[in-house]
Amino acid sequence: MTTPSSGLTPQDTLGDVAVLMPAYNGQADVERTLASFAEAARIHVVIVDDGSTPPIVAPTLPNMDIEVVRMPQNGGIERALQAGIEALAARGYRYAARIDAGDLAAPGRLAKQRAYLEAHPNVAGLGMWTQVVSREGAPLFMLRTPTEPDAVRRLRFFRASLVHPAMMLRVDAVRAVGNYRVAYRAAEDLDLFLRLMERYDCANLPELGLYYELNEGGISATKRRRQIVSTLKLQWRYFNVANVYDWFGLAKNLLHLVTPYSALRTMKRALFATHAA
Repeated sequence: MTTPSSGLTPQDTLGDVAVLMPAYNGQADVERTLASFAEAARIHVVIVDDGSTPPIVAPTLPNMDIEVVRMPQNGGIERALQAGIEALAARGYRYAARIDAGDLAAPGRLAKQRAYLEAHPNVAGLGMWTQVVSREGAPLFMLRTPTEPDAVRRLRFFRASLVHPAMMLRVDAVRAVGNYRVAYRAAEDLDLFLRLMERYDCANLPELGLYYELNEGGISATKRRRQIVSTLKLQWRYFNVANVYDWFGLAKNLLHLVTPYSALRTMKRALFATHAA
């Protein structure tokens, strides 16, 4: 795999960017996700195989260099991402473009995010608007996340102000705040974003960057209670009594904690039907 250099040629303007994808089984989803990237420059990818059986195999795709970093055993997404960031740093990458197996990238996403981060050195994490789709690919609704850093901070607990698999992160900033951690299981992304926003800014581009697959077998469904408890712990730690949206976010997560998942799923389906009408 090529190592990024300080001087990037026009054909390798993404040479300091690596797509960072943790994966546990799901070879077909890995291949489908990587095949969705469309960029003018060559794309570099680091897959962290979190103990898959059989092991994830790097697909052969045009305009793409792919490396697989293998974890010795399945340790969870938190440890996989932590190892991925360290692998990117060791290879000299400046930017980590997150995506999860099963999601799809919008054309030109990487170039747009890198250009913004180059122009805004205090922004450590940059997301994009996200189209949520069903497992079959049917559009459900659009996540139009707030764009400006102040709004991202203000709404951080009330709504999804940063969509993890749509993010591009500065590798040095992630490492400076302690990398991904296992302290808040299933909410490792929110934990990282909160620590980043203590020292840097986070923002969103008001453009479609990701097609996010709503998978009821994903972390948000299978580890729902753990995720809510971790989120509540983070809310308690970073709670701002002067921010009304922190209060709204606290009430929302307490409601989620006591509401059966089946009831929430029914409400979501009703919401999806409203958006589709």
